[in-house]
Amino acid sequence: MTPIRTALLSFGMSGKVFHAPFIHLHKGFQLVGAWERTKQLISEIYPGTISYPTMEALLADESIQLVVVNTPNYTHYEYAKAALLAGKDVIVEKAFTTTVAEAVELKQLAEKTGRKIGVFQSRRWDSDFKTVRKIVESKQLGNIIEAALRFDRFRPVLSAKLHKEANLPGAGLLNDLGPHLTDQALCLFGMPQAVYADVRITREHSIVDDWFEMSLHYPNSRVSLKAGFFSREPLPAFVLHGTKGSFIKTRGDVQETYLLAGIQPNITGWGTEPDSESGYLFTDKEGIISKEKITTEPGNYYYYYDEVYNAITQNKPMPVTGDDGINVMAILEAAAKSSKEKRVIEL
Repeated sequence: MTPIRTALLSFGMSGKVFHAPFIHLHKGFQLVGAWERTKQLISEIYPGTISYPTMEALLADESIQLVVVNTPNYTHYEYAKAALLAGKDVIVEKAFTTTVAEAVELKQLAEKTGRKIGVFQSRRWDSDFKTVRKIVESKQLGNIIEAALRFDRFRPVLSAKLHKEANLPGAGLLNDLGPHLTDQALCLFGMPQAVYADVRITREHSIVDDWFEMSLHYPNSRVSLKAGFFSREPLPAFVLHGTKGSFIKTRGDVQETYLLAGIQPNITGWGTEPDSESGYLFTDKEGIISKEKITTEPGNYYYYYDEVYNAITQNKPMPVTGDDGINVMAILEAAAKSSKEKRVIEL
């Protein structure tokens, strides 16, 4: 197995927490280094890695095959384009870009240059979502009539990360948590016919959106996506009602908590939720209403990179494709337009 030599375009929280540990764990990858603008920290954690002073220096390293664009949203298009033109395969953090047009251009450029491009939608590999997806695909709920996916947090104070609070393209909660919820909805239900959304500013002194609710319209169902910063007591993150029953589940994935605490991931035993976070399936079995506790599937972001490895070495599709990224951006763009114009936007 020849490892795929991989570099990060930053080594802040995203690089240290969500990418480097899994690249380092996977034998199919070699973490070469990262572009570090001020502090040179990567080699302290991963001895032998390189701290590149500029993106140009990193892209000029011909030994690097895969570049992870894990920088602020407004840089994604520019940096991913530069990496593709330098002959690298590319993973782009969510949100893929700031516009649909940029997303389409990146996908087309990857095809033109013969390189792979994918989006890091890690929450497809969350334990809670994997469980919800399994329930939906099992058809135990019948036809889904209504679903609600939420991301509740209590963070009334502005973030210290200036790029998240500044008036820049791609800033705001719709483009931060919106891609997670939207991608999960598309995985479960596909592309909707229309979008209706309300996007607001709720925190004192905020100049970017920090609350949103959108409704995805399907022929026979509605899917609600909601996130905000004033949920002191979160509601269930996944609520699904179908013709045969309901499923309710908290957002219980432990991976981010463990990674932030410095706990290194592994292949087995990682991403197991506590039993207290189990979901409940409510169905009618021969006239008897049943409440069944559902064991949560384990989550592991390792398998995102495992599929990336297979995509690059076996010429398979990336686990989250450029088309997936385009579809998410189309929903987010429609949601922003819907809120501004106070109307339903047909897709």
